[in-house]
Amino acid sequence: MDRFVQRCAGLDVHKDTVAATVRVPGEDGQRLQETRTFSTTTRELLTLVDWLDSYGVTLVGMESTGCYWKPVYYVLEERFECWLLNAQHLRNVPGRKTDVADSAWICQLVEHGLVRASFVPPRPIRELRDLTRYRKAQIEERSREVQRLDKVLQDAGIKLSSVASETLGVSVRRMLDALVAGTHDPKVLAELARGRLRRKLPALREALTGRFRSEHHGLLVAQILAHIDYLDETIALLSEQVEQVIAPFSTERELLMTIPGVARLGAEVLIAEIGVDMRIFPSDAHLASWAGQCPGNHESAGKRRSGKPRKGSKWLHTTLTESAKSASRSKGTYLSAQYGRLRGRRGPGKATGALRHSILIAAYHILERKVPYQELGADYFDQRRSLEQRTKRLVRQLQQLGHTVTLEPLAA
Repeated sequence: MDRFVQRCAGLDVHKDTVAATVRVPGEDGQRLQETRTFSTTTRELLTLVDWLDSYGVTLVGMESTGCYWKPVYYVLEERFECWLLNAQHLRNVPGRKTDVADSAWICQLVEHGLVRASFVPPRPIRELRDLTRYRKAQIEERSREVQRLDKVLQDAGIKLSSVASETLGVSVRRMLDALVAGTHDPKVLAELARGRLRRKLPALREALTGRFRSEHHGLLVAQILAHIDYLDETIALLSEQVEQVIAPFSTERELLMTIPGVARLGAEVLIAEIGVDMRIFPSDAHLASWAGQCPGNHESAGKRRSGKPRKGSKWLHTTLTESAKSASRSKGTYLSAQYGRLRGRRGPGKATGALRHSILIAAYHILERKVPYQELGADYFDQRRSLEQRTKRLVRQLQQLGHTVTLEPLAA
């Protein structure tokens, strides 16, 4: 078997230890293999760096084990070329599972070029990714707290969510603060409404008539509101930090926001998840495959089996789904037309998946060429067919509905 890397190392990383194996040229054309085990403290990792450097290692491969690979990778990337390897690509022969054997197996796979490195973004993108992911987690936690708040109010017989369009709008928040403070009179509480909600004062009085008990429901509502206020402050602070970190990529963010359905937060997540340097991916198809936004391949004996997509970043998938649903509601756009023509035949789920793929492909070319999104128009699919084809299609549809069609051209 051809040998692609002369001096390489394989690391089997765990929480507290890392087994390292090096393979370098030895005497008489033989390969020299050495294995040592190190702790994962920073001092021991620096010792690992010196040990690898003493053998002249040029490439280090390691398995992506949870989050434990990160401190090892960050220390080694300053001195060596590091490959983060997918654990599914490193399966060894059953019955030979030890840390030392795993590190030697990883080293041999790297040596012969039998594995490919996973995408690890540069440090600025990694920091942005940490911020956007944590902000998304806090936004989701706030949504859960709002749902818990409504459950407590339903338990107390307070039907505010049936009248107010927002579960926690300005007027609703004033009423809840008054309830927690001990005011239970529906008429007094309803008068706290502001804006368009004042048109629903009779319905508000009816909805605020319940069995709210301060010693029980009041305690729960007060704690939930305090938690929501804390989450609001956290989200605002994280957004400010994201704004500072993403400043060098503000141009790319503005370009991505030209895609229908991609708002400011969505553009920030796209940059955080896929980066801005598209040279990492050989083509837009490679990016779609890496992100899990295209069908998978499973063919055996000439039969095509399940085309289930591979697993990609759940953060990227969620953002693309939100953007796709927003784009499907846009007016006069290519994406809304694409959603409409697929929804009738394949259903809303498949149509949303197609829009996720289209948005990701558009993002790839926008970041690669540094140009804004070019709208193709809602009539793009109709323009691809000739006038005769479109006429025959419409006549056929009318005939299927039981009509007799006679065509008479209009005068010029």
